[in-house]
Amino acid sequence: MTTQVALTGRHVRLEPLSPAHAEPLFRAAQGHGARFSFTFVPQTLEAAHAYVETAQTMHRENGALAYATVRLEDETVVGSTRLAMLEYWQWPAGTPERRPPGVPDAVEIGWTWLTPGAQRTALNTEAKLLMLTHAFETWQVERVTLKTDERNRQSRANIERVGAKLDGVLRGHMPAADGGVRASAVFSILAAEWPTVKAGLRAKLSR
Repeated sequence: MTTQVALTGRHVRLEPLSPAHAEPLFRAAQGHGARFSFTFVPQTLEAAHAYVETAQTMHRENGALAYATVRLEDETVVGSTRLAMLEYWQWPAGTPERRPPGVPDAVEIGWTWLTPGAQRTALNTEAKLLMLTHAFETWQVERVTLKTDERNRQSRANIERVGAKLDGVLRGHMPAADGGVRASAVFSILAAEWPTVKAGLRAKLSR
């Protein structure tokens, strides 16, 4: 199982998700249901507890790392995000060891949502920088994937703003948050692209 530690910057702290975060997550989502039509967000306290339990099960089963997103300015939980869908590739025999056993070759950043007041802020930019740094520099992955509902224009713009490139659209991919079946726009950042993406994120934070 991958080790989960807090990731901390100047604006945000990503805390390993625990049952203690259920009520703060519920409070963060309250009153904003219409803003999350494309994203699964816990709208009741019971749903928030189930959300945390599911995230912890994903961690036990395949090492997914789920976080509560905490705004450092006032120590308020403003959302959640995950490093999940860890991929462990089968390399051809004789291939030089690229990373220690148990460390993924690729990962996805997803399950991300923020209360409206935290969206498109330095907090969001820094959260992505922290997660991408962990993926590319601690784990040294080959690829980070980001997916969103094809219809979610704001999310797609945010992913492109991070520096990810569109790989394509998976049609009829998975259940949609609004009850239908969604097509997913799939983006990625490759290890060779990380230095440029990192510089871009740091430049955004310095503005």
